[in-house]
Amino acid sequence: MSKSKVLNLKDKINGNEMDLSLCNLTEVPVKELAAFPKATVLDLSCNNITSLPPEFCNLTHLVKVDLSKNQLTCLPDDLGNLGNLQHLDLYNNKLSVLPVSFSQLRSLKWLDLKDNPLEPNLAKAAGDCLDEKQCKQCASKVLQHMKALQEEVDRAREKRLLKEREVEKKKEAKQKEREAKEREARKREKAEEKEKRRKEYNAQMEALAVQEQQKKRKEEKKRRNGQAADKKAVVESAPKPRRSLIGLLFKFLLLLLLGLAGAAAACQLTDLRKEAVCVPINVAVNDSLSWAREQEGMVRQLVQNLSSMVKELLESTQASKN
Repeated sequence: MSKSKVLNLKDKINGNEMDLSLCNLTEVPVKELAAFPKATVLDLSCNNITSLPPEFCNLTHLVKVDLSKNQLTCLPDDLGNLGNLQHLDLYNNKLSVLPVSFSQLRSLKWLDLKDNPLEPNLAKAAGDCLDEKQCKQCASKVLQHMKALQEEVDRAREKRLLKEREVEKKKEAKQKEREAKEREARKREKAEEKEKRRKEYNAQMEALAVQEQQKKRKEEKKRRNGQAADKKAVVESAPKPRRSLIGLLFKFLLLLLLGLAGAAAACQLTDLRKEAVCVPINVAVNDSLSWAREQEGMVRQLVQNLSSMVKELLESTQASKN
């Protein structure tokens, strides 16, 4: 509302009563009314108000409210916040139900709900409201009715909350079960993967062992083949004996000696010894034999000396052992 209308509200105040009846209002000037907390009685009757704004429930200073002969089809859900409200006139509106919070109007002593299309149970609780006594009874019975509805709503809400909690618990249980299954599946997958890696590792080790054995066998075979080849090569590469000069000379001397021996034997043992050719040979042979006879005594003496020396050595050895 404009500032002029705010100033006009002051003209509507008479003591603690704010009279806004017959003002052709379609809405309640809640903001302006909040500026007059001492106006505990509010008359909004005979207007064209169809609903009350939620902010109306903040006017907790109100004690008496007249909303009769309007076009109200519903009341705000938080109407129960008007804890000081004692007198409420809702005559001749279009109300069928009241908000559940209506049961919280503990100070309410007077109520008129005549000429409203109330739902049957609420209409039965409200009664006729034809006089002061019936309006007081209406307030009491409607509060009881609304309290019963409140309790029913609370039970329904509690039941809904319990059901929601059960559903939530079931969801949590299913979630935990699913998580446990997932953990078990991951654990099983890890175990299977580990077992797979272990088998692969064992297979690799076995393959390496087989390769190592094959390698050793090849090396052994190669070594044996190499030894055989080396032997064969040694045999094949062994140099054939060459005729050396010393061998030839030795053979020549041997043949010469054999020839001389044969000639000496022929000259000594056959009739050829009288021949001129055999004379020097016979002389040489005789000289050699004489020389050998001369050396025989010397050799015997040497043998005797050696024998005596050996005998002395044996005796001295035997004596040392004793």
